[in-house]
Amino acid sequence: MSVSVLNAFSCVYEKILKKRVLNSPILVEHILLVLDETDLLAAGGLEKLKQFVKCCHALKVNVVTVYVSVVQGGDGQGGDGQGRGGQGLDEELLQRAYSHLREEIAKALSKENASIAIYANTPTPNSAPNSADYLDPESLDPESLNPNPKKKINISIGLGGRSELTKAIKKIMSRVQAGEVEPDEIDEKLIESELIFKSEPDLVIRSGATLLTDFLIWQSVYSEFYFTDVNWARFRKIDLLRAVRDFQWRERRFGR
Repeated sequence: MSVSVLNAFSCVYEKILKKRVLNSPILVEHILLVLDETDLLAAGGLEKLKQFVKCCHALKVNVVTVYVSVVQGGDGQGGDGQGRGGQGLDEELLQRAYSHLREEIAKALSKENASIAIYANTPTPNSAPNSADYLDPESLDPESLNPNPKKKINISIGLGGRSELTKAIKKIMSRVQAGEVEPDEIDEKLIESELIFKSEPDLVIRSGATLLTDFLIWQSVYSEFYFTDVNWARFRKIDLLRAVRDFQWRERRFGR
């Protein structure tokens, strides 16, 4: 069978799969994609991220979150707490890596008709640690005349769940010390109110690996996970469709 015939079959299959996904009564509101920084910095990595977001929006996914695991300095620990070998980056190189990723991701997604927030686990010259760079799509893209406030893109560069949860607890303790909150008033709702990421992902996609990260450890407790051995360089639209279709076939129990 020739390559052209295979491509034609693949194209038809992709259209059928997309139609089934969109016709399903089970839609995905929030997708979390987990990547390593090497995935994005490789040739074509950022362009593939751009296409991934576009495909998500075409499937009526309103919230797309991307966690980029970055090797930290000193002990070689990533933002997810997973050591990935090597000695890591020194502070200056790490800062440059974060800045480079921020700039390149912002550039790649600047034309998306969505609100974009980029978080990092290190401060930039004009921001506090773990704060976000909020990018107005209308200001970045003159052709984007009707930004959709329902569509959101969250990018986390090395800011893992343990760090997020620790900071949330510290904020609550500060409020207790200030007399704003009584210890007995601390509950799940209060903790969630102090988390950086408020939305719970329906589907978590891990490309090219089976290692879990600690990102959104609180929010993803009832999420569905999809692992694929297709690495990011080879990840295609049809792989996203398969992940979403697999999600729609599952019976979510939400811990029950």
